[in-house]
Amino acid sequence: MPAQDPYLNAATTAAGPANRVFAVSPSDSVDLPFVTTGIYVGLGGDIAVQDRVSGDTVVFRNVGDGAGLPIRVARVLATGTTAGHIVGMA
Repeated sequence: MPAQDPYLNAATTAAGPANRVFAVSPSDSVDLPFVTTGIYVGLGGDIAVQDRVSGDTVVFRNVGDGAGLPIRVARVLATGTTAGHIVGMA
């Protein structure tokens, strides 16, 4: 039997739980499939992201294993990203 979802018809918000999760492959030229509401870092390191409004690059340094970043980004850059096992949440 499929899992029951009591929140199926509830409105989604950026502050609410993610409705989608997806593996992130850092790229300097390709956007993520969805703008994130957060990023999970499985293997710590640096995460370079492109600000979705200004287009500026920001690097989160020394992000720890298992950290969650509540950030909305459209691209995780390959250049400057040393962290791994990154999961996007949208």
